[in-house]
Amino acid sequence: MTAYTATVTVRLKRGVLDPEAETTKRALERLGFELQGLRSADHFEVDVDADSAADAEERADEMAQRLLANPTIHDYDVVVEEAE
Repeated sequence: MTAYTATVTVRLKRGVLDPEAETTKRALERLGFELQGLRSADHFEVDVDADSAADAEERADEMAQRLLANPTIHDYDVVVEEAE
């Protein structure tokens, strides 16, 4: 078994109301930043032991599907790296 870190980034799908991002976007615009759009995201780092990076990714994907993301309103990405 090898130690891996799976990074799961969960964000609302485009078109789903994101009040946190809208508030932050307005504040950034008041500070003089020009933005086309802004979306908030949750970022999870999961340390797992697995036989391969593919196995670690599969486990993290299952975690995202079962708990970390709601597939009706969220998109998510999984990136796996060998732990240092």
